Amino acid sequence: MAISKNQDEVEQNARTSYFNLPPLDASVAFPQATPVSTFPPSVSDYYQFSDLLTAEDQALGMRVRQFMEKEVAPIMTEYWEKAKFPFHVIPKLGALGIVGGTIKGYGCPGLSITASAVAIAEVARVDASCSTFILVHSSLAMLTIAICGSEEQKLKYLPSLAQYSTVACWALTEPDYGSDASGLKTTATKVEGGWILEGEKRWIGNSTFADLLVVFARNTTTNQINGFIVKNDSPGLTVTKIENKIGLRIVQNGDIVMKRVFVPNEDRLAGVKSFQDTNKVLAVSRVMVAWQPIGIAMGVYDMCHRYLKERKQFGAPLAAFQINQQKLVHMLGNVQAMVLVGWRICKLYEKGTMTPGQASLAKAWISLKARETASIGRELLGGNGILADFLVAKALCDLEPIYTYEGTYDINSLITGREITGLASFKPAMLSKQSRM
Repeated sequence: MAISKNQDEVEQNARTSYFNLPPLDASVAFPQATPVSTFPPSVSDYYQFSDLLTAEDQALGMRVRQFMEKEVAPIMTEYWEKAKFPFHVIPKLGALGIVGGTIKGYGCPGLSITASAVAIAEVARVDASCSTFILVHSSLAMLTIAICGSEEQKLKYLPSLAQYSTVACWALTEPDYGSDASGLKTTATKVEGGWILEGEKRWIGNSTFADLLVVFARNTTTNQINGFIVKNDSPGLTVTKIENKIGLRIVQNGDIVMKRVFVPNEDRLAGVKSFQDTNKVLAVSRVMVAWQPIGIAMGVYDMCHRYLKERKQFGAPLAAFQINQQKLVHMLGNVQAMVLVGWRICKLYEKGTMTPGQASLAKAWISLKARETASIGRELLGGNGILADFLVAKALCDLEPIYTYEGTYDINSLITGREITGLASFKPAMLSKQSRM
């Protein structure tokens, strides 16, 4: 069938005059309930978890909450829909005093892991993408430099990163190596004065605009994993944005290609001598990531609590119906349990007794319960449950990548399973050297 080149133009001309009008604002189109641009009050702390926090930690959480509700909530839906990043917010995030988290000195706040986790939860309560942006920069890239870097590297890079004068990303994952990250193929070859990096990375948050890239590569001499600080203007380095994501759309994930990228000796992270050294960073990061779904679930509950009291059907608020109350209480119970597991894993870390299996179980279980909570919230909001204007649909989508990154639910379960049984089960039986027969 022959199609005229101007067929789309003809069809558009034939449409009604109002076809291209901008959409109504959600508050105008649906005046019976308040959209998320005016964020709902925090009502999820049913068991008064805040009593477990110090006065300083409570003040920090309140400061972050007020900032997120005032500065981010009114704009996040638009940026999420367009998959764009609100760069004007970065200096304001830097002024909150949470970037650098648990790192002491070098302009970093030196927070307890509990305080840092509470702050991240308050960010994620309003917008999960902002919390991921902070965690990639702070709990991965900055922490790697703090733990594995030299004193000169810490003095050179951490102060500006702590103020968000510069932005960093953390490049471990590759196209062929996600859960099996230790098998990465990117190579680092020693040459005079430095190293040559060759390879590809994928799903790297912040990478499209990061000033610094913390990159992991396989030393061609030792066959061990080493770490490097790569400048964004290094010849041979290209980064392109990954499009068409359904979750964390504000986060700018990128594909990185390195073709003979030279890294001077002073930018090798000497403390990264093998893949095991990345676990020092991931131990903290996995705890922090567990608090993201806690914050998201808090926001979903807060939104549903307000919505059910505002929205009316059959002559009564939705909150007056028994089945809706049951669902709301189910969500509230989930949030209480998630918070208490998150709090306990922080205390185990602070005592120095947290195991990898405990961190993995916390991340896996909390993210699972957050998905359930958001799913119930989506049911409660009916048709508005598929609109980002009322938070829940956006939260449901944002939880999907969080459920997957920092170890999928299954991989984290296997880490805990290995710890409690003493038996590793990461490879299929067919790849095992010993027969099961």
